[in-house]
Amino acid sequence: MEHGNTEHKEHSHGYGIYILVWLALIALTSITVTVAGVDFGKIALPIALFIAAVKSMLVINFFMHIKYEDAIFKVFLLLSGMTLLVIFILTFFDVFYR
Repeated sequence: MEHGNTEHKEHSHGYGIYILVWLALIALTSITVTVAGVDFGKIALPIALFIAAVKSMLVINFFMHIKYEDAIFKVFLLLSGMTLLVIFILTFFDVFYR
């Protein structure tokens, strides 16, 4: 079956990169649990959100194969991520001024 002018690039890199990403996800999850147990005050939530962002970036790039997609697709994904970030900021805006 031909897909017209679209190209589908093969991007085989073996299981090694998946295992490394999986180990990184486990390490970041362990750090998240550790951060939750330590009293960091008001910066605990930003730390947890940063770690979650790094974990989601790893999953999106490697397990969802976005790393190998065209630039326009990455731009659309970045725009949707920025929209989500604005929603998060607006949601937590009242928490910062209590």
